[in-house]
Amino acid sequence: MTNIDVVTGAFSYSGRFIAAQLLERGRGVRTLTNHPRPDHSLASRIPTYPLDFSDSAALVTALTGTDTLYNTYWVRAPHRGLTHGVAVENTKRLIDAAGQAGVRRIVQTSIANPTASTTSYYRGKAALEDVVRSSGLSYAIVRPTLLFGEGDVLINNIAWLLRHIPVFGIPGNGRYRLQPMHVKDHAGLLVEVGSELADVVVDSAGPEIFTFDELVHLLRRAMNLRTVVIHVPPVLAMAGAAVAGRIVGDMLLTRDELDDLIHDILLSHEPPRGTTRLTEWLPSHRDEVGLHYASEMVRHYLGPRPTG
Repeated sequence: MTNIDVVTGAFSYSGRFIAAQLLERGRGVRTLTNHPRPDHSLASRIPTYPLDFSDSAALVTALTGTDTLYNTYWVRAPHRGLTHGVAVENTKRLIDAAGQAGVRRIVQTSIANPTASTTSYYRGKAALEDVVRSSGLSYAIVRPTLLFGEGDVLINNIAWLLRHIPVFGIPGNGRYRLQPMHVKDHAGLLVEVGSELADVVVDSAGPEIFTFDELVHLLRRAMNLRTVVIHVPPVLAMAGAAVAGRIVGDMLLTRDELDDLIHDILLSHEPPRGTTRLTEWLPSHRDEVGLHYASEMVRHYLGPRPTG
């Protein structure tokens, strides 16, 4: 065992919180990424290697001499030929390289209830869980519900829309539920299970459950907005998301994401592992949440390939 770990996308969303917590615990950290950030506060403390899935030898070199691989790599939606199927194959190459490099343990970020949906996103996540289990490596599979906190996409962009449009349309009846997990709690859970020896599969979920309707009104009240909130048919909500997406040059919402949301699968059936309550976090962040739009395209597609 060494005291060096690897985090994919250590300058991206969840990756930077994982890397920061590892460093706080005295671990050395390397990152595999295609979006190096020399201006990032962690950059001077983390050696950076390219996440080039076509170069297995380079991946093995970057992973050699390390103990645990924290893998956050995935793609949210197909874009420019990069599909969920391609992301699965890429991750297989990364896990193979970890095995060749002598990595002891992999901590794989999955999704809550990966077999509850037939969409390609969920099928890919479920397939990768099988790959991790059969890799021969010690493993922890962590299944987050919905993350919030500095830099998140969904809750931040709902807040951004509430700030910028006079009428916000909730798809359907809005009674489908979510269980938000703060990203720092999530990172802490990943680091915790990364230090264990046994193979584990755990959910990463917060202490509160909201209907989508409740979540939207919670954000609206916290920011003291007068945005009118109405319920609209899902097809109309998708049309609105498409128009808004063209305006901001981003993918606001895909049909698969909406279907999965409405089917109530962003919930855990385990005791919550997070302690940060969105209802307590929002009042102290009301001036920040939704202030800037979080662009999926800017975050993941300005480089040759996305990172976690």
